[in-house]
Amino acid sequence: MVKVTLIKSLNGQVASVKATVAALGLKKIRQSKTFEETPANLGQINKVAHLVKVEKV
Repeated sequence: MVKVTLIKSLNGQVASVKATVAALGLKKIRQSKTFEETPANLGQINKVAHLVKVEKV
């Protein structure tokens, strides 16, 4: 399991990055969600790694 926290704003990001963050269920800065470590989830997290903080749970 990984805990993903949005730490930076989506202002100025391209639409695909905004859509990926929305697909992860993150809407507000400092909001966190926990995900299984599947290849699909890790790929999404990797795409927005510059905006989020990832912790192993």
